[in-house]
Amino acid sequence: MPDSPYENDWQTSLWRESPEKTPGNPSLEGQIFADVAVVGAGFTGLRAASVLAESGVNVVVVEAKDVGWGASGRSGGQVNPMLPFNSPERIRQIVGDDKFEAVSKASLNSATELFEFIEKYQIRCGARQNGWLRVLHSESAYKAAQTECANWNSIGGDMHLIEGAEVARLSGSNRYKAGVVTTQGGAVQPFDLVCGLAEISKQAGVRIFGQTPVLKLMRSEANWHLETPNGSVVSKWAIIATNGYTNGLVPGLAESIVPMTPIQMSTEPLPDDIYKSILPQGHTISDSRRIIMYARREPGNRIVYGGLGRIKNRQLDGFDWLKRDAVKVFPQLSGAKWSHAWGGRIALTKDYLPHIHEPQENLIAGLGYNGRGVAMSFVVGRNMAERILGKTERELDLPVTQIRPFPLRSIKMLGMETAISVMRLMDRLEFR
Repeated sequence: MPDSPYENDWQTSLWRESPEKTPGNPSLEGQIFADVAVVGAGFTGLRAASVLAESGVNVVVVEAKDVGWGASGRSGGQVNPMLPFNSPERIRQIVGDDKFEAVSKASLNSATELFEFIEKYQIRCGARQNGWLRVLHSESAYKAAQTECANWNSIGGDMHLIEGAEVARLSGSNRYKAGVVTTQGGAVQPFDLVCGLAEISKQAGVRIFGQTPVLKLMRSEANWHLETPNGSVVSKWAIIATNGYTNGLVPGLAESIVPMTPIQMSTEPLPDDIYKSILPQGHTISDSRRIIMYARREPGNRIVYGGLGRIKNRQLDGFDWLKRDAVKVFPQLSGAKWSHAWGGRIALTKDYLPHIHEPQENLIAGLGYNGRGVAMSFVVGRNMAERILGKTERELDLPVTQIRPFPLRSIKMLGMETAISVMRLMDRLEFR
């Protein structure tokens, strides 16, 4: 997928101002050999690489730009457990009885798995497991949440329905009458996290090359050959970990997802009283609208507010709407100045589950986080590494499935702008 001008907003992200980490990996020149070649230096690819390298596997990672350039370094950094848009019953229908327990447990434990990983390796990324507050915008969302809480809690979840004054107290907003608190949730500084993961991988022996797009992927003589502008990698296994930036490298893979573009903005430092009035207990927050909002507090008295953007005239669009929405949800932000704006592609799948595919021998791909990629990408990356290390499909948390095209994908992508406008209208009509 070709670059677009909006993707330069990597440089305008608040996360890029972090003094903690700065990527700078050499480009690949010449031919090198490895046991495993990983395409994509985000959470998924680097997590797979780190697991493999710590097991003694010779791993090379190639990245078209540099570490964290994609959604891993541009996300809102919310670490939320549980799969989106899927009840336990629907997950069971999709994956079957044999895989249901493993998938649901991996989903429930995904946030805690990530925070434990950060603690183990002492990654400095502002990690905090203060809980996730999902506020409910309508009566129908409230009724659905009652059932959702009961169903998830019956299999080990930790979701608590709250109403009235408690919602206002935890959120700092009077717009919502009910919500759900999930204690395992939290937040990270995503760019610092992906850079920290890259350093862990390097310490384990992983070689990382930036500014090295893969132009062609070929199978020859029981090896994979990855052709790049100035060199190539020959490997026994290849991992594709490109998520929303997936192109035509593997036939059918790009057609199995619909890329979307969440956007975020950060305020300039706020007065103490305003800052402390928003999410006073430090929760991350999102809501139940079709075009969701999400927000978090940041050190330095900043609020980061996000939602779904769109590409208009090859530019990232939606920030004006985002500013207006922020003030509706948090009137305290009226008059606030906004200092940073950025976004990056995510990938939606038809069933809203992340997918692991093995389209050819010794080729594995993991993608499709549907807006929950910070936590679930670590699960998928680990699972792909475990698969290469010899685990059977039955032993993995997630199933290995065939690549299936997203129905009516071209039509959906062409009509995305209209669809977003319609969904915003429906949200306004429902918002109680």
